[in-house]
Amino acid sequence: MQSANTLLKKIVRSSVLPFAAQHGMKKDFFPLSRTLSLSFCVKQDNSCSPSDKIDLDGWKKVMKSGLQEVSETVSEHKELSTLAGARELLDMWRLAGRSVPENITEEQLKIFVECPSKSSQKKYLKYLYLKELYKKNDKRKMMEKRERKLEEQEQDSKLDNTKKNSIIYFRANIMDKACNWRVAQSMIFGQSLVFDMSYEKDMSIREVTNTVKQIVLSESFNRRSVDPFHIYFCNLKEDSLYQKEFIKHYREAWDRLLVTATDQCYTEVFPKDKLVYLTADSPKVMKTFDHDKIYIIGSMVDKSIKTGVSLARAKRLGLETAALPLEKYLLWSSGAKNLTLDQMMHILLTLKDTGDWKKALEFVPKRKHIGFVNKPVHELKKTLSLINTLKLGKKQEEIRKQFAKNYSKKLT
Repeated sequence: MQSANTLLKKIVRSSVLPFAAQHGMKKDFFPLSRTLSLSFCVKQDNSCSPSDKIDLDGWKKVMKSGLQEVSETVSEHKELSTLAGARELLDMWRLAGRSVPENITEEQLKIFVECPSKSSQKKYLKYLYLKELYKKNDKRKMMEKRERKLEEQEQDSKLDNTKKNSIIYFRANIMDKACNWRVAQSMIFGQSLVFDMSYEKDMSIREVTNTVKQIVLSESFNRRSVDPFHIYFCNLKEDSLYQKEFIKHYREAWDRLLVTATDQCYTEVFPKDKLVYLTADSPKVMKTFDHDKIYIIGSMVDKSIKTGVSLARAKRLGLETAALPLEKYLLWSSGAKNLTLDQMMHILLTLKDTGDWKKALEFVPKRKHIGFVNKPVHELKKTLSLINTLKLGKKQEEIRKQFAKNYSKKLT
């Protein structure tokens, strides 16, 4: 037993310990050798007799396999430590300004560590640096190319828009000149239309503002028509609310506006036998449009004015009055038969051009009437009863009585 143990110690000291010391594994190997020797001794005590011989070749194989396992684990630790140290070294070189790539993979780092000399390591790093630089340049060129394409597209779209805008502006300029030429001709040869501006005291500032807005719309519709009126603003006083609102809207164009503005009354400008005052309160219904007459429109908002104001003014001046034939052509639903100034302008322009009441009264808001009277009577009865039952909640008998009372002559 003692001879086997001494032989084992000699083998360990002569062959294994120098190898472990050379590779830095002496601390890890010492407990392993001790356990192996003890286990071997125990086995010798249990199984082997003193006369048996020790198999030295098998023992050497066992010891070498154990050393290989230990060396593999140590080499893995060494490799990891060397890769981390190499990455730190590359970071330091990069901060120092050397040609080191910003992004390096694990495989490239292993190749760098395995390089046999420092010059080969520098060459490899330079190769990786240039490769990364070429990729960055290619990417930058692609981005610049895309930006140039986008800029060219934007410039093309701007050019197209400018071309379109220039064409539209040119066309609008020609149309404005043509409209102004027609209005200038109407001031010499056209039919006159008067806006009575004597109702300022009967309205508030807000109502005067709304009235002026409607007159501005009427003037624009008249200027764009084929055969415009020669518009007169009569009874327009200096520094009045009407004039201030006109100047506020038109600004510098007020002095160049192709209308006639005067503080005189229309009875002083035109003969009375040619004047016709259009008012919804007139008992006389207008049958046809007369091109020789001069029609007068009251420049006021009818919501705040009491009924009969414009009619009373026309009677005081001894003028002829007329109302639009709304009940003759339209089945009126509800509300007063007063229209806005721009609606009146549309109706008069259509009558002047065509003489057709149906086309002219299409500008009456549809919320105020059900339809034209030229429809069959039974359809008008149905629609009238349906709308009144839905809106007003009246009974059908009352509706029939009202319908018979208003349209008894037409039914006979």
